[in-house]
Amino acid sequence: MTVVVLGATGATGRHVVSTALRRGHRVIAPVRRTGSFAPDENLDEVVWPEVTDVSALAGVLPGADVVISALGGAERGPTTVCTDGIRSAVAAMEKTGVTRLVAVSAHGVLETHDKSMYSLAVWANVAERMRDKETMEPLITGSGLEWTIARPPKLSDDDIGGYRAGTELPIRLWSSIGRADLAAFLLDEAENPRYTHSRPRITR
Repeated sequence: MTVVVLGATGATGRHVVSTALRRGHRVIAPVRRTGSFAPDENLDEVVWPEVTDVSALAGVLPGADVVISALGGAERGPTTVCTDGIRSAVAAMEKTGVTRLVAVSAHGVLETHDKSMYSLAVWANVAERMRDKETMEPLITGSGLEWTIARPPKLSDDDIGGYRAGTELPIRLWSSIGRADLAAFLLDEAENPRYTHSRPRITR
């Protein structure tokens, strides 16, 4: 496949890029500046100067089979990176006829923003990033795309080489998923869709 990875230089995005390349896919990585990755014949870095730039993104989408969004906002303070980036992605995909979108959100947004210990803890720590995901998701679900929204709990760099996915998986205060395992799920879903128009949870 030809896979476009948004947020390619982020902690999760780099795992998505490396996993896709290992599986033999062609990867297009829209980045603010090129030179972020080691050269690879199946990897094309293209300049996407701002996440609000629809035209620049639309220019690299023709021929793509899937867009995977691993966009993430700033650690501290207000952020709209996910919302702005997905707004651009949806517009560019609709313009170019690319229909498959797999996007990373987070458990604890919208209907999962409840009184559970996990939700209370995550909103106490990264509320601005959660708000960004909450405004991002309706842009996806309101589009005409073939979308999947992945809702992982806490992300870590400690991978165990596996994951569980499902729309009703219980998420506990201690739940987490490694970034490489999350990347594996995103590519699995891109290759063999199981959760189209669904919001699966992914955990260890």
